[in-house]
Formats: sequence, C-alpha cells, structure tokens
Amino acid sequence: MNTDLPLTGRTLVVTRATDQAGTLAGALAQRGARVVELPVIAVADPADGGAALVAAVADLDAYDWVVVTSPNGARRVADRLGGTIPSGTRFAAIGPRTAVPLLAAGAAVDLVPGRAVAEGLLDEFPAPPDTGGRVLLARAEVARDVLPDGLRAAGWDVDVVVAYRNVEPDTAPDVLAAAMAADAVVFTAESTVRRYTALAGSSTPVDAVCIGPVSATAARELGYRVVTAEPHSVEGLVDAACAWAAG
Repeated sequence: MNTDLPLTGRTLVVTRATDQAGTLAGALAQRGARVVELPVIAVADPADGGAALVAAVADLDAYDWVVVTSPNGARRVADRLGGTIPSGTRFAAIGPRTAVPLLAAGAAVDLVPGRAVAEGLLDEFPAPPDTGGRVLLARAEVARDVLPDGLRAAGWDVDVVVAYRNVEPDTAPDVLAAAMAADAVVFTAESTVRRYTALAGSSTPVDAVCIGPVSATAARELGYRVVTAEPHSVEGLVDAACAWAAG
C-alpha cells in the first residue's frame, strides 16, 4: 500500500452511468482510493427514438446557435451532424468535456463558459441580432429550465429538443451495501444525488463530493456534508476528494 497517495485507505462511491464512470473511477483509484461503482443512472434514447433531434439537426442552418449541456447531449448531436456544418451556425458547450464530442465531429465550439453551469453560460452568451435569432438547445428529458428561460428572457427564440433520457438501472444489493459502508459518495449531477439517496434510504455515507453548485445544493438539502469541486469537472472532483481526505 502506497501511503503517499492522498486517498489511500478511503473508499469512495462513484454514481455515474456505467459508460461514463471509468475516467472518474480510474483517477480516484490512481490516488489510492478503493472505488465502489454504483451507477444510479443509465442513459437511454428519447421516447421518440431521437426523431426530433434528427429533424432539428437536419434543419441546422435555421439556427444561430446550437447549445449542449452535457457530454451525452453533445455526443448525440455530433453523431447526427454528418459532413457539412452550416457556416452561420455556432456551437456552445457548458464545459470543456461537453465540447469534446463536437470538436471530434469537426464542429468549432465558439463558446465554453468559465463556469460550467447554466448560469455561467447565460452570463457569457451573446445578445441576439436586432432581427432576432434562434437557438437549438439539446439536453436531457428532465433538466432545469434556467438556461432556456434565461435565453428567452434575453430575446432568443429557443427550441428545446430532448437528446436523451436518464433512466434508473437495476442495482445489486451487495454493491449498494458496499456503497453505504464507504467513506464518501461522489455526485456528478442532481439526478444522481436524489436517486442514490432514494436507494440508500438516507444520506449514507454522510460525506459527499459534488461536481458543482446544483448537485451540492441538492446534497445539502438531503443531509450530506458537502465538498464542491472547483473547477466543475472530473479533475476538479478528484482534487476536491483529495482535499476532503486531507481535511
């Protein structure tokens, strides 16, 4: 055992969806943590099979901006872009990791705010043209309305399209028991906070490391002692976990 690693002797729960947990779990393990992977959310196609998103992307030149708020939404938009992107359409991503699928598809991402939250994107989003402008917002089926409401209040015409759904996977009882016996739980979204707490029946373990203010607020409301990542990213989460262990 390498006792020089900051998370040595600590057990942390990663609640991300299975296809997203690897990077975070690996980074925590590299710093000495024992990681319990308990995916409380799974990502599924929208109820319409993605038809609305396909139609919106096919009409991309009707939009001044395409906005994505998670890697899942960005990936689904990127998968449907094809080879040609209208020169007049710009892209905004809520954070650097969200921008990656768009960049890989050849889209220039014109806006990534300094704060990876809806409020941060609103603070930096430009005003619409005098003649008006349209925004395509591709996001989860259930999400806060801060961003579309704020864009509309600023004068934009906003089309919200469901790119994916968060659904609840089956949970193995022994994995849940191991999670509840851990030292801390790591949350990457408000939905994971609420789903995990419903499964556990309480804020157990009581210490939580949260990716940003939205998940942190939900965790505090449910009785957790919270450390919030800064920046709001996987790297920030790992640093916050190390700071929690040191404290």
